[in-house]
Amino acid sequence: MTQAGVYGQRLGQGLRSKQAPVLITRSLHSAELAVTEVRNDDPTPDISGSLAAEDAYLLSLKLRDYPDCECWEEGRCVTKADVRAGATYLYDLKRDPRYVIDKPFHSLFFYLPRSALNSVARQPGGPRVGELSYEPGVGHDDEVVRHVGASLQHGLRRPDETNQLFVDHMMLALTAHVAQTYGGLKPAAEPSRGGLAPWQVKRACDRLDSDLSGKIALQLIATELGLSVSHFSRAFRISTGLPPHQWLLQQRVKAAKQLMTVRDLPLSEIAISAGFANQSHFTRVFSSIVGVSPGAWRRETDGGRDKT
Repeated sequence: MTQAGVYGQRLGQGLRSKQAPVLITRSLHSAELAVTEVRNDDPTPDISGSLAAEDAYLLSLKLRDYPDCECWEEGRCVTKADVRAGATYLYDLKRDPRYVIDKPFHSLFFYLPRSALNSVARQPGGPRVGELSYEPGVGHDDEVVRHVGASLQHGLRRPDETNQLFVDHMMLALTAHVAQTYGGLKPAAEPSRGGLAPWQVKRACDRLDSDLSGKIALQLIATELGLSVSHFSRAFRISTGLPPHQWLLQQRVKAAKQLMTVRDLPLSEIAISAGFANQSHFTRVFSSIVGVSPGAWRRETDGGRDKT
């Protein structure tokens, strides 16, 4: 399938980076959102390649200082300034953003098409989003972007362990934040505190339980219930006490406990059966939730044996 947006290898090629790991979500109707990690520790001095012109933005979280960054738009240099690690920058893909690459760099780039921003705006209470407000080459101190970036870096480095529901959740939150902070979208009126109807809770939980690997998308579940993704996520949390991705982690741990109690299986097999990527992933998540490792929990359980 041909890639539509500026993310992953397409973005990496434009920025002269051989490696460009990416996480993608399609939780806002048909719009693709993506985050790409781009790094080059020994670049050949050159200007970055021209990226595909489209009605979309790149939001970049800088992970490394970059002194004297020469930024270009629409074929000309617009500014030259120091870039600091932790700062957030916006680029309008309609304006051919480029910059001179002559020093090592490391950044996260969030791909945000206008269709995604407008999907957020179409949630109850919001108009369409206009042009995002930014100055070329001027960074922002954005704590929300830093938090989202830090949360997604683990998934970029260990994609096999990535919970798609978590990616959906974080990217939806980021898109809403960008629409409000840089697009002038006013937050919707305080929503009703009601959760899902009992039948909706059951159907949502059944759908999540049917794929403990977490590959199912929030959009799919929300659509089945006739809700927007943001409404579903909020109402699910009210009803269950947890957002969908955390509820799923609890179910994985519950399934693993059951398998360790009733079956004499190696922990590596239990990990896969309970939806984890591998035994190491299983051990980290289980220990963080339960407080002890799977092996220790099994030894403490009557009749359990630490079979690895």
